[in-house]
Amino acid sequence: MLHRAPLGALAAGLLMLSGTALAQQPAAPAAGGAAPAAGAAAPAAPPAPGSALYGRPETEGAARLAPIAPPPIPTAADKLPVAKLKAPPGFKVEVFATGVGNARSLRIGDKGTVFVGSRLLDKVYALTEKDGKREVKVIASGLHRPNGLAYHKGALYVAELSKVWRYDAIEDHLDSPPKPTLVNDSFPKDEPHGWKFIAIGPDDKLYVPVGAPGNINNPDPKTYAHIRRMNLDGSGMEVVVQGVRNTVGFDWHPTTKELYFTDNGRDWVSEDMPEDELNRVTASGKKHFGYPFCHQGNFADPEHGWGHSCDDYEPPVALLGPHSAALGMRFYTGDMFPAEYKNAIFIARHGSWNRTKKVGGDVMVAKLNPDGSVKSVEPFLTGFLEDNKYVARPVDVQMMKDGSLLVSDDYNGAVYRVSHGG
Repeated sequence: MLHRAPLGALAAGLLMLSGTALAQQPAAPAAGGAAPAAGAAAPAAPPAPGSALYGRPETEGAARLAPIAPPPIPTAADKLPVAKLKAPPGFKVEVFATGVGNARSLRIGDKGTVFVGSRLLDKVYALTEKDGKREVKVIASGLHRPNGLAYHKGALYVAELSKVWRYDAIEDHLDSPPKPTLVNDSFPKDEPHGWKFIAIGPDDKLYVPVGAPGNINNPDPKTYAHIRRMNLDGSGMEVVVQGVRNTVGFDWHPTTKELYFTDNGRDWVSEDMPEDELNRVTASGKKHFGYPFCHQGNFADPEHGWGHSCDDYEPPVALLGPHSAALGMRFYTGDMFPAEYKNAIFIARHGSWNRTKKVGGDVMVAKLNPDGSVKSVEPFLTGFLEDNKYVARPVDVQMMKDGSLLVSDDYNGAVYRVSHGG
């Protein structure tokens, strides 16, 4: 079943995402220079501090780089680039669902329902199967950036820009979803890095990040650039990790229960620095991961790094490429994949936009040593990037109950399934 997203809603989201991309930073007029001729267009205002283009150099090469908007409607099933997606030998890649507008975060219900959030649209979806056919149901609409999802004991938690809601017994009411319960509405309303990725930890608490409100700044650490946690009823909120610019993916080690998270590095220093990060929170380590003073563990910020040492902050356990937009990540605990993937981390890299030669557009796998350090980071699912252009863009990964792996694609509005053997 194919549900096409309303064009108006998606267009509004795309405008918010890339509307500043056409603006050029004007050169300052020379002292005593003549006023613009009558009828001449006024110079465009420089990007605001919260804009993705804030800090972009005034050069021809940089001016050509801007956020990449997805197609206005989900791609038809027969046009999806699934044949171009390549996994290691023995793995199979297939289309799991189509018509899932701006498919982002993924979660699995107790009964096998796949829930999908969105960032540019106002909807949350449920993917179900009936009579051998997959159906796409809209279970919530009218929300503002419902990117983050978590599922726990029958309830679906949905994070908007500044609020978290709970839909109780959701799998029993997919055709007539219950009225949601407000969990907490005390989060900032800033659009830059305001969309959420949420998850419930081994401590039975809900973890919610708050990104930095712009490309690079030094915001109040009590309000921004950190990861918070709270009780499932919204009470007892506290900051547990600081110095986090923008994480859109985290999970806990199946054995040690340590928190690992991806973090997107700042823009416009250069095309090759800094790199995105994979971080690990340990009991004995520092709880500040550097932003905005230090990036990638060893690079002091040219604006905010003065007087700060990278030694004062927790370094990443792995670097994930410059501007690669490392987003959703999960530990693999299933039995379908070969043993080498057990307890490894699958990481979706959405792909760079502010880089002449794009990087990312793939799913990587980080294999760990027994002590939890990273042994290797290798490509797992590739083909999303072709001739320096995206044919698809992975956002999140989610293991199914049978051990197969789902990958969401917000560019085409689709979800893919990767299986092994059989």
